[in-house]
Amino acid sequence: MKKQEPIQDNIQTGVEEELNMNGAENQDQNRVEEPEVSVEEGQQNQEIVSEGQAELDQLRAEAEDHKQRLLRTQADFDNFRRRTVKEKEELGKYASAKLITELLPVIDNFERALGTATENADISSYTKGVEMIFRQLEGILKAEGLTPMESVGTPFNPEFHQAIMQVESDEYEEGTVVEEVQKGYLLKDKVLRPAMVKVSG
Repeated sequence: MKKQEPIQDNIQTGVEEELNMNGAENQDQNRVEEPEVSVEEGQQNQEIVSEGQAELDQLRAEAEDHKQRLLRTQADFDNFRRRTVKEKEELGKYASAKLITELLPVIDNFERALGTATENADISSYTKGVEMIFRQLEGILKAEGLTPMESVGTPFNPEFHQAIMQVESDEYEEGTVVEEVQKGYLLKDKVLRPAMVKVSG
């Protein structure tokens, strides 16, 4: 029995050594080898980071510039909109100013004509004076695009005529305007006032 003890001791010692060797190998395999970074590679990485930061700063500056431009454009547009609304209001308020200014001489001439009517008994001269004022007024309105309708002898058209009576006529065909009771007017191409007419039946 005493001779077997050294054999067992040797076996146990061999097993422990094997286990120790395997454990050491496993530790070596599990150990992650960290890559060695050279000074040169570190400098390159630092340069890349610096370049990225510079580019980011530039993009931020450009974004801020675009934002400021947008704000200025918005402010300019708001001012333009307010100015346009104001001009539109003034245009509506004083749209007739030009026409009235042109009519003032006509009013002056009417006042003169009325002033001389009592002093001068010459009806012919007075009539001619009033006629001249009427032509002056007619010219101003014509320049503004006002034209009288010529209705008599034309077929009745409800867009241009307002029939107030139907009459018998040997001279005109049925449905023709035979008499104009009140003259109609066009303002450029739009009916300003339809003509009041009598129509043949």
